[in-house]
Amino acid sequence: MADYIYTMELRLTPDQLKGVGLIQDVARAAGMNLYLTGGAIRDIISGFAIRDLDFTVQGNPLKLQKDFEKAGARVTAVEEDIRTIFLVLPGNARAEVSMARTERFEKTGRPPIVMPSTIHEDLRRRDFTVNAMARRLASGELVDPFGGEQDLGKRVLRTVRERSFAEDPLRLVRGLRFVSQLGLEPTDETRSQMQEEAASVRLVSGERIGGGLGADGLGELSKLLLASEPARALRLARDTGVLVALLPEFAPTIGLEQESARQHLSLDEHTFAVVQAAADANASLAVRLAALFHDLGKPGENGSHAQRSAAVAAEIMRRLRYPTRLTGHVKRLIAAHSFPLDHVDDLFARRFLREHGDELAFDLVAHKEADLRGKQVEPEELEAAARLRALLEQQQSQPHQLNDLAVDGSDLIELGYAEGPELGRALDALLDAVVDDPTLNTRKQLLERARVRLQ
Repeated sequence: MADYIYTMELRLTPDQLKGVGLIQDVARAAGMNLYLTGGAIRDIISGFAIRDLDFTVQGNPLKLQKDFEKAGARVTAVEEDIRTIFLVLPGNARAEVSMARTERFEKTGRPPIVMPSTIHEDLRRRDFTVNAMARRLASGELVDPFGGEQDLGKRVLRTVRERSFAEDPLRLVRGLRFVSQLGLEPTDETRSQMQEEAASVRLVSGERIGGGLGADGLGELSKLLLASEPARALRLARDTGVLVALLPEFAPTIGLEQESARQHLSLDEHTFAVVQAAADANASLAVRLAALFHDLGKPGENGSHAQRSAAVAAEIMRRLRYPTRLTGHVKRLIAAHSFPLDHVDDLFARRFLREHGDELAFDLVAHKEADLRGKQVEPEELEAAARLRALLEQQQSQPHQLNDLAVDGSDLIELGYAEGPELGRALDALLDAVVDDPTLNTRKQLLERARVRLQ
């Protein structure tokens, strides 16, 4: 135990380390064998920080609820059907303690029938070999019946069982996430299984794909996009049929040539390149989602493809249960992404901030840079985008929002303005003037302008 804890100390936070000890003490007192399982073992072997503390006990952890609370943990949820208890440990580290179990699926996409089992049988129900490993905390013994450690070393993605995807179609997207996150490559057999079960991904609830149900609020698609190699994962999704099954809006983009010197890639390959460029730049989730959806309105376009793409993106994100605020932000980002870079200067930057607001303005530049990197463009275009980013940072301190004005609505009402649309138009006109010339932003000058407008 001591040697194992020592190896974990390099990657566990102090709060997590204390939590491991707390859970082990409670399990030992109850005479239950305790194992650290799944993603934590994978991350330890890969050299990553451990995010999820998932434990398995041979016994019913629900019987330990009062013992955990007496030891200082807080029970946040209990799932009786699968004998799982969710804890917040002292210091706010989170943990999940489950019963070693087997699962029998009688219908695809439906909850399984759960029965107690050994740790070996529990690992057999896991999705991929790299997740089917455990450490017995009393001895440090690695339990790895399916060769997960070897597969991880070889960067191989392999299902534990032939029907893994059929039992839980979410595993299709999770496997793609591991391609992006861990650089894994599916075996031929695993790839064939993905192709055979691709259509079943439609049975998965939207929040498990997009909006997320866990503490991090991220579904598998979001995690895929936030990892380092999303383009590889998206190509695999396309080639196995999972992409179109999950997002049928992509079907018209696959192999669609854009017949342009700038657009040298097919529409799907351009999209993947833009997503990868956004990942390489460590862009936000909103920018990466926009990169994924930004050209879905191009096939058969009639009018602005940006507006059409924005509408399609919003519909997809609602279907996948993304938060309303994020959906609106991505929609606005896509709708405005085709802005020109012909005359980038201080005034352009202030007007850009005025039109879009700070958050959207910077995300638009991040998206523009990623979009340009997915095309064949002159270096000057990328330089213009970089220059705009720098100017936005410089001009952000200049007035560009209504609350930056040296006057407000009450000042104009004292001049004789009535509350209503005309007051709003007057404030907007003053802000436009100040954006064009920041030296006008004094109380005296703005009141005089407002007085003249009122006459």
